[in-house]
Amino acid sequence: MKTFSARTLATGFAYPEGPRWRDGLLWFSDQHEGIVHALSQSGMVAESFAVPGSPSGIGWLPDGDMLIVSMETHEILRRVRGTLQRHSDLSNYHRAQSNEMVVGPDGRAYVGNIGFDFDNGEAPAPTMLLLVEPNGAVRQVADDLLCPNGTVISPDGKTLIIAESLANRLTAFDVASDGSLSNRRVFAELPGHVPDGICLDAEGHVWAASPFTNSVVRVGEGGEINATVQIHGAGAFACMLGGDDRRTLFVCCAAEHQRSKTVSLRSGRIDIAQVDVPGAGWP
Repeated sequence: MKTFSARTLATGFAYPEGPRWRDGLLWFSDQHEGIVHALSQSGMVAESFAVPGSPSGIGWLPDGDMLIVSMETHEILRRVRGTLQRHSDLSNYHRAQSNEMVVGPDGRAYVGNIGFDFDNGEAPAPTMLLLVEPNGAVRQVADDLLCPNGTVISPDGKTLIIAESLANRLTAFDVASDGSLSNRRVFAELPGHVPDGICLDAEGHVWAASPFTNSVVRVGEGGEINATVQIHGAGAFACMLGGDDRRTLFVCCAAEHQRSKTVSLRSGRIDIAQVDVPGAGWP
């Protein structure tokens, strides 16, 4: 197994999540601080803005408007010329916190929710994945997912892979022309790992953040782990391939994940590692 070394690019955040690479910047949500940041490749914060209800997944519509999931208000917000407005209401579907999202090139967004009251210790329960059309219309496209989390779409737009964190696996679906999902199958079983945020590379392998092993692992279809990035002194909660050649693996890290502790501790940071195979697909 190949091991890549990581270094810290930026520090001082509460709980960074949902990293995305766009136009030379790393965008991510500081969920527990309620802020979306854009980070330059040198580690400087280039832009920040507040999001009500705790931001999570991020993406962009074809016209360039940013979409952000608001976890507590169960909606997707659209940033139009610096102003946030409602893009889609998810409250009829999501009982627990809305969470991660991937937006494809056509503006269709797939968004999950945690499925149970994680912060107050409720027992895990399976939940759904929603498809949100570019006009904001919502429909359910998958069910019986155990904490659906990081999600990617293949470069040809025909495969969606999602991390089922509490099932310790990555699950794949075929994507139809109307965005519907079918042919559900296991992409990779990951015993010993709780896959959180994920990203896809040009060889069809998935990098999966594994918070409780303090690592990010590269896994192929079938479950073979062939590379790893070890994160020192913190859990790895999400990852994204970016940089000019998309060979920089950005990792959202924090020493603590409980909301009651993260804001005061401010252990959140962005680590980076240089890897061999560039990113591909979406996000």
